[in-house]
Amino acid sequence: MNFVQRIAKNTGVFFIAQILSYILNFFFFVYVARYLGAKDFGILSFALALTAIFGIFSDLGLRQITTREVARDKSLTKKYLGNITGMKIILIITSLIGLILFVNLVGYPEETIKIVYLIGLSIVFTSFSQMFYAIFQAYERMEFESFGKILNSVLLLGGALFAISNGLTILAFAFFYSLSSGITLVYNLIISGWKFAKPRIKIDLNFWKPTLREALPFGLIGIFGTLLHWIDTVMLSIIQGDAVVGWYNAAYRIFFVLLLIPSAFDVAIFPAMSRFYISSKDSLKFIYEKSFKYLIIIGIPIGIGGTLLADKIILLILGNEYQPSIIAFQILIWSAVLIFMGTPFSALLNSVNKQLALAKIVGASAIFNILLNLILIPKYSYIGAGIATMVSLFLVLLGVMGATLRIGYKIPISKILNPALKVVISSLMMGIFIVCFKNINFFSLIIFSALIYFVIIFLIKGLDKEDLAIMKVLLLRE
Repeated sequence: MNFVQRIAKNTGVFFIAQILSYILNFFFFVYVARYLGAKDFGILSFALALTAIFGIFSDLGLRQITTREVARDKSLTKKYLGNITGMKIILIITSLIGLILFVNLVGYPEETIKIVYLIGLSIVFTSFSQMFYAIFQAYERMEFESFGKILNSVLLLGGALFAISNGLTILAFAFFYSLSSGITLVYNLIISGWKFAKPRIKIDLNFWKPTLREALPFGLIGIFGTLLHWIDTVMLSIIQGDAVVGWYNAAYRIFFVLLLIPSAFDVAIFPAMSRFYISSKDSLKFIYEKSFKYLIIIGIPIGIGGTLLADKIILLILGNEYQPSIIAFQILIWSAVLIFMGTPFSALLNSVNKQLALAKIVGASAIFNILLNLILIPKYSYIGAGIATMVSLFLVLLGVMGATLRIGYKIPISKILNPALKVVISSLMMGIFIVCFKNINFFSLIIFSALIYFVIIFLIKGLDKEDLAIMKVLLLRE
């Protein structure tokens, strides 16, 4: 079971690093939100969302295709690095031009445009860092990417604390955002040259054309997925104003913290799934089924607990100014649960060369999300945006489940309903405890609630003998 240990190592390393990175980002977000207030935090959130949307066009799926192909054949490392560097230069320039044109044509205030420009520089640095992360992931050396993410978060938080202590304006936060990305890129460049290969620009059109064609479905997934996550912020900014964007993004940033778990799973299992698609269909099926089970075991109690504790979470972290964020968080946390459930299906489709099918699913959901936002935001503001996100992600889940079923990777109904029922029972028992003892110390409540959940799920055999055997292997390294 070496591949189980390897996946656990990569998941563990990446997960621990993600926790540290998210904790640092969390404090950055808390300090900045409290310091700037809802209106200015809304402007900064809009700039970050807009940069994320245009930034995805600087990659177009090149990270995923690089990871998949280099994971299968390490001798392709230099070829991919050199050619991807050349392609990214063109894509980055195109993305920046699009960003500049959009923010000026829409007619945003001068200060907002300046903030977008400053944060927009991070497109350059982040895009090249993603290229190096693809190589690290292909070699299953997640510790290098993990340290890069931590470094970026430390720099970001340090810059924010410096800006706050010196009473600087919102422009300073935008500047430090790009500066931290630039320094992180230098680190990634050094690691790549030291451990793997130095990027040297190559222009091989015979390589570019088929690679872009193969990567495009991954790129479409990224484009549509980014629109699915961030277009509501841009639309809220245009339709409702900066303060509303601030309230919504306060909840959204906490929602994003929760996604570190499925993100860590996805990064760790994708290279292994890609290899096993070629070498061992049984191992591929094993990873796929177990990932789904473990993610619902983690995801569903987070949804129930987060819903019941939303008021405590928002007010404790952000204060009374962000009280409108409570209901947004209660909606968005179920979007996180849907992402937990859909991650193994999406990873499977990518690893078995069915990325085009996934792109179609995410694309249709993104278009639906935009249309639903146009209907709901004018009437229900940020609450409508949250509902649109949740409904759209539910459609993604149904789509990826159907797609994996059509290609013959069916999870038996018993392996879905049986663990799901036990998870729901355990989560509801935990929820009853939270309702009855909601007034005790918040952190004590979290600890006891988690303990009750895992004790119950163990007692009702939500973890079977195979799961316990896997844990034994991971713990004893046999």
